[in-house]
Amino acid sequence: MARTALWTAIFEMLESDIEAGHYPSGGKLPTEAQLANRFGVNRHTVRRALSALADKGVVHARRGAGVFVTQASTDYPLGQRVRFHQNLLEAGRTPRRKMLITETRLADASEAEALDLRPNSKVKVCEGLSFADDAAIAMFRSVFPEQRFPNLFDDLKVNNSVTAALKAAGVDDYTRQQTRINALPASPTLATHLQVKAGVPVLRTTSVNVDRDGTPVEFGKTWFAGDRVTLTLTPDDG
Repeated sequence: MARTALWTAIFEMLESDIEAGHYPSGGKLPTEAQLANRFGVNRHTVRRALSALADKGVVHARRGAGVFVTQASTDYPLGQRVRFHQNLLEAGRTPRRKMLITETRLADASEAEALDLRPNSKVKVCEGLSFADDAAIAMFRSVFPEQRFPNLFDDLKVNNSVTAALKAAGVDDYTRQQTRINALPASPTLATHLQVKAGVPVLRTTSVNVDRDGTPVEFGKTWFAGDRVTLTLTPDDG
């Protein structure tokens, strides 16, 4: 009878531990050194077992942080209203956003068209990452008319909320006018941010949000990790 390879046995034991809830969804596994000590093998053997678990989608590595159990997909509704924090709280997850860059620059052609701006108009751009619990689920880019929201960045620093920042500028409500969804391969940079392999499919949404008068206030693109988010279409929420 053929002998089971050590790495295969470790793979099966770790998978069994995860299924039993010893390492919960989103939880961190012991280090390679700790696992090597537990199973009495070298780290190369442990690494091969972890690689097999990653290939199966059971775990994923975060550079410099360790190996984590893959979280169950988060339902993310695409309703008339755009509320990141509320969506994740209702899904039982802890929302967090990390801003990567804010800048004021000239709008490109697609941004000017979406926001109904004149050529050479300036826009304020925010790029960052959205987290559910401790896992990055999406990268976003939000573009706003600079003339209408000159103090946007200062308002964002106060409460880290686009909704609150727009309200401070006199926009008490805004809704999603349209959203397009398409799948595309993750670029190396995007893959690094989302801790996925380059080339794996991600879901990109492109949206225009408008105020009560129908005037565009935000043009946004969001790249969702396809294995961590389920986009759901919801009826108009009034």
